[in-house]
Amino acid sequence: MARRFRGESHHKVDSKGRVSIPALFRRVLELGDPNYIVGLNPELVIVYGDHRRNFLECYTIEAINEVDAKIDNLPRGSMERRMLQRLFHGQSFPTTVDETGRIVLPAKLRKKIALDAEAFFIAAGDTFQIWKTETYEKEELAKTEAWLEDLPVDFDPLVYLDNTGQE
Repeated sequence: MARRFRGESHHKVDSKGRVSIPALFRRVLELGDPNYIVGLNPELVIVYGDHRRNFLECYTIEAINEVDAKIDNLPRGSMERRMLQRLFHGQSFPTTVDETGRIVLPAKLRKKIALDAEAFFIAAGDTFQIWKTETYEKEELAKTEAWLEDLPVDFDPLVYLDNTGQE
């Protein structure tokens, strides 16, 4: 199993759209890039998706290859395959981490999520997401808090893992 992204952090975005990738995330990107050579820069794919998506989802090369393989297994010409190709191939941006640990987010991607001076990074297992801080706090953090509010105070979310069928 590939190494997972862990944690969250805030990073400044400069006027050219350059933003530092959290150092721990860079190590996962390196490990998830089969073409990575020490001293060079790892590649990743940023999926920005449709109008309903308010964040950028960043995939290691191995993770996006896994998604691509699943899309390729769908029947050629099927609506599902065409739509997933559009969402994951067409509405994506391949990029490279530079020698200082930054990526450049094009104006189109920054505009899509209304990103300006600060980006919020949060791990999501084999991907990580980039959000405008205020959007994340308003939408996603509120969803998590609402979900937890509906549960008993002594509830342990790990019980959900008992029914996954995996050891």
